[in-house]
Amino acid sequence: MSRDYYEVLGVKKDATEDEIKRAYRKLALKYHPDHNPDDPEAEQKFKEAAEAYDALRDPERRANYDRFGTPNPGGMGGGFTNADDIFSQFGDIFGDIFGGFGGASRSRGPRPQQGDDLRYNMTISFREAASGIEKPIKLPRHATCPECSGSGAAKGSDRETCRKCGGSGQTVIRQGFMQFVQSCPSCRGRGFTIPKPCPKCKGSGIVETVRELNVRIPAGVYDGARLRLRGEGEAGVHGGPNGDLYVVLHVEDDDVFERDEQNLIYTAEITFPQAALGARIQVPSLKEDEMLDLDIPKGTQSGKLFTIRGKGLRYPGSNRTGDLIVRVIVKTPTKLTSKQEELLREFERLAEEQKGGFFDKLKKAVTGE
Repeated sequence: MSRDYYEVLGVKKDATEDEIKRAYRKLALKYHPDHNPDDPEAEQKFKEAAEAYDALRDPERRANYDRFGTPNPGGMGGGFTNADDIFSQFGDIFGDIFGGFGGASRSRGPRPQQGDDLRYNMTISFREAASGIEKPIKLPRHATCPECSGSGAAKGSDRETCRKCGGSGQTVIRQGFMQFVQSCPSCRGRGFTIPKPCPKCKGSGIVETVRELNVRIPAGVYDGARLRLRGEGEAGVHGGPNGDLYVVLHVEDDDVFERDEQNLIYTAEITFPQAALGARIQVPSLKEDEMLDLDIPKGTQSGKLFTIRGKGLRYPGSNRTGDLIVRVIVKTPTKLTSKQEELLREFERLAEEQKGGFFDKLKKAVTGE
């Protein structure tokens, strides 16, 4: 061909192998004969693109082309006679593009396929998420048949290569320059037949079962977290690996703590005298039998936040932990004795005499004025 190979594929001379391959895929799809029947121009462009890709996909042939203007300096080989030559040379690429339509891969027999992934929803309490736990589950799924080890054939027998397709799982119908590929009707695309099917799985190689698993939940997980258990999904097909199991966690709210990522928030109510004079209070921790001391300084305002380091939730997979944040709320009494009322009025009188002082600030904090 006289046209520049790089120009045919629409790439630069320093294009990478992946860029060259992508460019060829695009042109092969555009000018594929099954998409352009009875179109001589598309047929010519299809062959040109294949010849250009064949020259540039191999580093040695590409180097020869860059240096000598031909991938075959000795003058031997090169070029394609028809589409069948192209399909036989680049069958895997056409299989990737068309899924077997218009140019089948020449590999024999069905390819191993990984089993489907599964999802399992699990609800756990806030405390279970905080400490971590191992929980058993029962998982309905498909598994490799234990009687035939997935072959589908009864004991003492074996699979037989399909006589119609020769084990490829596909049959090709050619009509002139065009060809069509379909799954073999005799073996249903598997490439083999089973004269004596396994009685347990009826020849499928897969049975329904219930798998019992222990799922280890790390400490500190959050709502919506997904745990991946490799190989615990559906059984693979034709010898392929099992899929994976994804356990999606739903963490319930707690009656005591709020959560801010790995930090815990606890709301503590204190009295006006405690806020004014200072006090030592106790607040709960994640451990049921542990109470933490917290010093409230004099003049503490309602809504003040205090941080207790390292008493929050663990970061999953780490030894680091968040903090416990204590929000202090000054509680206003709703029922007072006559003596308490008398004392509060005396407090208010003194506060008026010391406007701008400490007690005035306390009054504003309590009354919100």
